[in-house]
Amino acid sequence: MLIECIKLVFSSVMYIQEFSIGMFFDSIVKNAKVLLLYFVPAFLYCLYNNLTFINLSIFDPTTYFLLMQIRVVITGIVFQVLFKKQLSKKQWISLLLLTFGCIVKQMHTKPVAPVDEISLTPHKETYPTIYFCLILVQVFCSCFAGVYNEYLLKDVGADVHLMMQNVFMYLDSIVCNFIVMLLNGEAQTAFSQDSLSSVFKPLVIAVMINGSACGIVTSVFLKKLNSILKTFAGALDIIFTATLCWIIFGIPIDIYTVISIAIVLYATYLYSQNPVVNKGRLDAGHEEKSKDTEKLLVENNV
Repeated sequence: MLIECIKLVFSSVMYIQEFSIGMFFDSIVKNAKVLLLYFVPAFLYCLYNNLTFINLSIFDPTTYFLLMQIRVVITGIVFQVLFKKQLSKKQWISLLLLTFGCIVKQMHTKPVAPVDEISLTPHKETYPTIYFCLILVQVFCSCFAGVYNEYLLKDVGADVHLMMQNVFMYLDSIVCNFIVMLLNGEAQTAFSQDSLSSVFKPLVIAVMINGSACGIVTSVFLKKLNSILKTFAGALDIIFTATLCWIIFGIPIDIYTVISIAIVLYATYLYSQNPVVNKGRLDAGHEEKSKDTEKLLVENNV
């Protein structure tokens, strides 16, 4: 929730700096419909974040990571439905290769048995079906929220300034997170002195700032590019993570990592031969014209 607050402050300052505080509130009132529509991705992201903690407490990291790779394919399906764009055969092959490449990275890791919260002893039974349903819900939240966010940025809210759309997103996210706190009975304890003192530490603050920067960059990425390309960008972190872990921590790069990197790179190359183009309702020229008109209205106090 604090990360959402940081992103809200940053987006608001960026918008007010370019226009004015009066225009800021006028734009919120004028685009109230778009503000309400942003409750859809905001709620899904909120649910996704909470399910991350729940599912990681149930599954071992390897199983969790492997199951989450389903989102690459589901993102393609949701993208086709929302934007009514049929992905080509080559694009689907590249997505499937990307999924397989991410899975290969985890093949060498030995699964860790889930731990009971009370006895702290490993369970011997297999995972119940309901746990896999939770993973599927989390995957759906991630995929649909990302693609729907792109849909709002490029279609329904295409006339709204990017930073104002971010304001809508983060306002709604804060509301959704606060509702979750109320439902869990944590609305008061979360803001107690002990809780805040455990959060406001240099490393934790650094994590919040990093998370905020990622959120802002993601919105720009979806506005200018698309959610399909975003899945490739997310998969490419395998290369950077493996390299940095080798340099910083001395963790060797094994054969599985090398194979995984090779598959991901080939999938990216294959996709680059026939990428998805989704510029949205406004082209670059129209977008600049809309921005100039908005500035003109500000100068004339309209």
